[in-house]
Amino acid sequence: MKISINGKKYSAKPGQTVLEVAKANNLEIPNLCYHPDLSIKANCRMCVVEVKGLPAQAGLPAQAGQKGLLTACSLPAVEGMEVVTRSPVIDDSRRTNLELIFGEHKLECDDCILRYDCSLLKYKAEYDAVANKYPCRNSKNNIYQFGPIILDQTKCIACRNCVEVCPVEYLEVGGRGAETNIIPSNCAKKDTVCEMGKECIFCGQCIVHCPVGALEAEGEMEEIKLPFLQKDKVVVVGVAPSIRATIGEMFGMPAGEVVTEKLATALRRVGFNYVFDTSAAADFTTLEEAKELIARLKKNENLPLFTSCCPAWVRFIEFNHPELIPNLTTVRSPHIIFGGLIKTYWAKKMKIDPAKIIVVSIVPCTSKKYEAGRPEVKVNGFRPVDYAYTTRELGFLLKMMKVDLPKMKPSKLDDPLGFPSGAGVIYGASGGVMEAALRTTYYLLAGNDLTNLNIESVRGLQGFKKAEAEVVLKNGKKRVLKVAVMNGMKNIHKIFDDLKANKHAFDYVEIMACPGGCIGGGGQPLPVSEAIRQKRANGLYSIDERKKVRTAHNDPAVKQIYKEYFTSESKIKPVCHTTFSKTKKIKIRTLKNSNKPCVIVNK
Repeated sequence: MKISINGKKYSAKPGQTVLEVAKANNLEIPNLCYHPDLSIKANCRMCVVEVKGLPAQAGLPAQAGQKGLLTACSLPAVEGMEVVTRSPVIDDSRRTNLELIFGEHKLECDDCILRYDCSLLKYKAEYDAVANKYPCRNSKNNIYQFGPIILDQTKCIACRNCVEVCPVEYLEVGGRGAETNIIPSNCAKKDTVCEMGKECIFCGQCIVHCPVGALEAEGEMEEIKLPFLQKDKVVVVGVAPSIRATIGEMFGMPAGEVVTEKLATALRRVGFNYVFDTSAAADFTTLEEAKELIARLKKNENLPLFTSCCPAWVRFIEFNHPELIPNLTTVRSPHIIFGGLIKTYWAKKMKIDPAKIIVVSIVPCTSKKYEAGRPEVKVNGFRPVDYAYTTRELGFLLKMMKVDLPKMKPSKLDDPLGFPSGAGVIYGASGGVMEAALRTTYYLLAGNDLTNLNIESVRGLQGFKKAEAEVVLKNGKKRVLKVAVMNGMKNIHKIFDDLKANKHAFDYVEIMACPGGCIGGGGQPLPVSEAIRQKRANGLYSIDERKKVRTAHNDPAVKQIYKEYFTSESKIKPVCHTTFSKTKKIKIRTLKNSNKPCVIVNK
């Protein structure tokens, strides 16, 4: 069908809204509460438009065609409609709505995760809105912290996005009318286990779906200079697989554009002494996990084997289903193995006291902050990772230090953990861990590599994928591996339903709490959508295709370190393996509220 927007005709598909048509054609219509991952709420009313020429049978509100305003996010595209996105009436309505929104959003811009990309400040300038026209209604509200997640009610505009996206129903709407706010669920405040758990798993999806920065991770933006203040320390950084295809977005680069070597230069510019690639540590995760899978298959026990590199998923199991803990692989996640290697093998090789090494890990999610502090992951008494920075924090640090990432000259990462296999890089996309593991598992069972290393059946953004992989063993017999890949914790029931019907449904299962896997993690740049996640994943797979080494077991660093250091299980286990146990509810802390007035802070 054809619709008119500002006098120009555009094609629209059945079921599309006016806002979706506008976005598809790069037309700007202001919006805050709209998110393509979520249902339409039309709460903020920033996307109001004027509509003319609607047929009566369109079933739209009576004011349409009578100079009434409708929200473009909820307005279906109808053949022959004429939409106007800017007029004095529209501008006045948006200005008023924006000023009312400012009345429930305390402006503390200096350390906000949206400091460099704030829609509120952008619209304020565009519509000449007065930020303090109305009294701040939220200034005395609470600031809650649960694990590494902080919910600041003084900034919340009650759009409800976080409530809808939360996979464990930890957040809910409290109050009524002008007193409406978002709170940890009443169930979450109890000591008993509630239906569906309702315990935060720290995935951070609430953060990446909040339009105004009312949710953030602990320490996000405030602590990013701390490692560099300790002048007597060697500061080392590791970059997680997905970061290379996402960080560029914070500097105006296209989603999925790979910036690995530009990022290496940028990280040295801000003060890191050594720059490594956590994807190389993912190769160690892959090899150890493949070995563990084969051992369990031989014994036929604790199957299916569940991946454990997603700490949000691990927390879900530890709290809600401790009976499944034996099914988790004991292999540590890549960034924890990375930190362990730095403070053991690398420290010894470089003759540096581990106590003088600070390891910073650039990670795609907020749950990695929680994981880095788990006592079970310590190596020789040291935390493997001292600071876990989200992708957003890294972007903030680079901008603070006036490092323009797109203009950086490329430079190589440091040996020996600077040149991963393609299998290590694709860890950042849903199905990547499975594909990497299957490549190596096949080699260990068959004695030779797969003819075609691309395992398409486990790729893609679908929430739940099932596949079978046939292996011809060294003795000539065949073995079929039944695998599953899940991303987005709201899909977990699909795994459980299949296992309930048949406990032998799968041999090996990859689970990622965030949609799309790490490329959609709670620490990634905003905005995020399925289209953006797909471009990010494509960027990672393009690296894998170009790599000469595409399997973990053929990574030269893996071969070198197993030969020089991992000479026995007693050396491997402390660095590469861990334990899990039943966990309790996290205590909800109420942080101190400064009760400052809702004044605007200069950007």
